[in-house]
Amino acid sequence: MKFTNTDKAPAAVGPYSQAVAANGFLFTSGQIALDPATGNIVGEGDVVAQAEQVMKNLSAVLEANGLTFTDAIKTTCFLADMGDFAVFNEVYGKYFTSKPARSCVAVKTLPKNVLCEVEVIAEMK
Repeated sequence: MKFTNTDKAPAAVGPYSQAVAANGFLFTSGQIALDPATGNIVGEGDVVAQAEQVMKNLSAVLEANGLTFTDAIKTTCFLADMGDFAVFNEVYGKYFTSKPARSCVAVKTLPKNVLCEVEVIAEMK
C-alpha cells in the first residue's frame, strides 16, 4: 500500500490519508471545498464554487499519483441538498468526461457544513 500526502490538496484533519493506492487502484478520501493553502472553506453557500474547489482538490490527489480524472472508475458524491443536483452535475461533468460509475446521495450534514463532497476510485497505470 502507498499513502498519499500532497500539500496541493487539503491535509487530512483526522486519522486518515488523502488517498491509498492498493492492488492497482487508488481510493481517495472524500474531498470538500477546503483551500489547501489556508484551510478555509471556498464558496460559502455556493455549490458551484464549492464543487469547483472539490474538483481542484481531487485533481491534486490524482496528480500526486500520476493519474487524471479519466482514470476514475467510480465516484461517490454527497450533497447537502439534492436541490443542488443539476448545478453540481454541470461542474462534475466538466471533469469526469469519461463517465465513471457514480453514486450521488443527499446527506443530512457534511463536514464543516459544506454543500458537497466527492470521493474517487481510480485505476492505477
